[in-house]
Amino acid sequence: MRIGLMGGTFDPVHYGHLGIADASWRALGLEQVIWLPAGDPPHKEAALAPQEHRYAMVKLATADHPQYHVSRLELERIGPSYSIDTLSHFRRERPEAELFFITGVDAVCDLLTWRRHEDVIRACRFIAVNRPGYDFSCLEERLPAAYLERIEKVTAPGLDVSSTEIRRRLRAGESIRSMVPEAVEAYIRAHGLYGARSDSPAPA
Repeated sequence: MRIGLMGGTFDPVHYGHLGIADASWRALGLEQVIWLPAGDPPHKEAALAPQEHRYAMVKLATADHPQYHVSRLELERIGPSYSIDTLSHFRRERPEAELFFITGVDAVCDLLTWRRHEDVIRACRFIAVNRPGYDFSCLEERLPAAYLERIEKVTAPGLDVSSTEIRRRLRAGESIRSMVPEAVEAYIRAHGLYGARSDSPAPA
């Protein structure tokens, strides 16, 4: 069984994330993609929305996709969460599965800075997805050949969407209708997340 693992703060989740998951699922013939909302990611600043809200939004965004599953693993782990810890968990839980770690090509290019990267690359194969401002050339420039053999390159559509821009638009009272699923926008406004007013309708 081929399983994709897709982590992130998802602050908030948007169509770019869904595009990455769908492109990876199709390109590698994955049977399942497990979404892993982060609790305390070691390489990023703290998320702006509480983790239960971020988890709920990912559940809403993936509800119509039976091949997607949302895990609470990262949310319930105490302290910083490292990729090797996540991979070790799924290696124990799904010993028969072939694991694919889905992330942006910029993160994969920095793989040699990851905690226990030698163990990480043995525990899974990577799906490196294109990101604005990055191309796949950095992989060959920065990583040894043995690592490159375990990395798949995937191009996904719609990656000009960013959580940062969504949060900016919400603070400014601008529309995010084309950037997130309708259920996610409704949740954001109902809970007043990211400066969105809960007592006003979504802009047209």
